[in-house]
Amino acid sequence: MSSNSVGPLVYLIACEPSGDQLGAALMNALREESAGAVRFAGVGGPLMKAAGLQSLFDIRALALLGIFEVLPKTFLVLDRVKKTVADIEATAPDILVTIDSWGFTGRVHQRLARKKSPIPRVRYVAPQVWAWRPGRAKQLARWIHHLMALLPFEPPYFQKHGLATTWVGHPVLEGGFNLGDGAAFRGQHGIAADKKLLCILPGSRRSEVGRLLPVFREAVILLKERYPDLHVVMPTVDTVAHDVRAVAAHWPVSITVVMGAAQRRDAVAASDAALAASGTVSLELAMAGVPHIIAYRVHPLSALIFRLFRRTRFVNLVNILVGHEAVPERLQGRCRADVLAEDLGLLLRDDTRRVAQRADFSAALGKLSPGEERPSRRAAKVVLSLIGR
Repeated sequence: MSSNSVGPLVYLIACEPSGDQLGAALMNALREESAGAVRFAGVGGPLMKAAGLQSLFDIRALALLGIFEVLPKTFLVLDRVKKTVADIEATAPDILVTIDSWGFTGRVHQRLARKKSPIPRVRYVAPQVWAWRPGRAKQLARWIHHLMALLPFEPPYFQKHGLATTWVGHPVLEGGFNLGDGAAFRGQHGIAADKKLLCILPGSRRSEVGRLLPVFREAVILLKERYPDLHVVMPTVDTVAHDVRAVAAHWPVSITVVMGAAQRRDAVAASDAALAASGTVSLELAMAGVPHIIAYRVHPLSALIFRLFRRTRFVNLVNILVGHEAVPERLQGRCRADVLAEDLGLLLRDDTRRVAQRADFSAALGKLSPGEERPSRRAAKVVLSLIGR
């Protein structure tokens, strides 16, 4: 049980690599802001463990995706929810902070809310109600006490339902993707400075990797006809590293698979262009100034449901922020090898397109923070201010 005499106990939950990264940054910022007094418990991945969290269980099984990818693991999810709620009640933290992954964390909040738990409940990363499922904003207002949003236009969607919401800024701004050392990466891995280097980022979920890598491979084969000496670098994460390495071993091109935050940043910086799964990775590439396209496939029924309820013209955050398709979006039926190869070929050889993308990157990134303070430090201040309320 927590005691203020030994510092507040913050219970954190992050179930995916992106949330793990956000959670680790928040943990470090909380230590800074509290002069080291804060303590941690909860659920997280390798980065949060490295920052001092002893995770309740391994998060890799919970790296889920759409409705029809989640269904086969319903019993696993519910079991982990039950275990997590029991642990929260046993440890009695001063505050609960969950990061994204609403399919899991929402159930935790719901159960605690129904039990009238006195623990302040905070969610970090707003669900994209501006894109689809706007009713979720009202749901959050019933189950949590405070929301920390990453994007400037998000707070009003939740505040109109009475949910206190703070825009803290986007964590990509402090991820270091503008500081990668591309020359050192090429030297370390024996990639000549004049060789075309394509960065492929197939996602952090097994379902993503399984759906995207086969079509990405075919696109690279087509691209290699124009660029015979093409080299591919594929940064990956712990949740899917085994799958990625197994598939990459059979690609008919020179390929380098790397892991770790520093190698990822340097690999991106070294690349001439990138092909990435849709998601925050597009902002990371934008920070590095790397021209890219995004591609995605999900279960056909998940895609149909999304199309029926989507409320935005674009899915990519760079495009949403600048108001036009700066980054080509190749989704579902348009996620085809010939289309991807053509798009990448244009980015590799057309300087006008590259310059235009980089200008749009700057415009988008300029809208991601309310001030000079690091987003994680701003988030830490919000969390600490809510303890004891």
